[in-house]
Amino acid sequence: MLWRFNRAEGVSVAVNIDGVQTAVYPLAEDREVVITTGDNDEHRNVLVIEDGKAYIKEADCPDEICVQTRAAAYVGETIVCLPHKLVIEITAAGADPDLDMTV
Repeated sequence: MLWRFNRAEGVSVAVNIDGVQTAVYPLAEDREVVITTGDNDEHRNVLVIEDGKAYIKEADCPDEICVQTRAAAYVGETIVCLPHKLVIEITAAGADPDLDMTV
């Protein structure tokens, strides 16, 4: 069994859609965010942040691998929904002041 002693706890959750960071949320604040993607916002994922972890609670993608992925809490961990071109990444940095924190 391999133990990772150098893992750093994350500070924030970055939401990236089609390679573009669209939002950043603090891991310390519990919330539920509906993320829509696609040309007409026709795709939907529900991101939940609670107890310092982030996970996808619901998705309307065909395979729902993102829903089955375990909660992420450490810097560099990701949750990916390929059909929706969505990447959720745990980061060490705080929110980018240029990003809108409300969704």
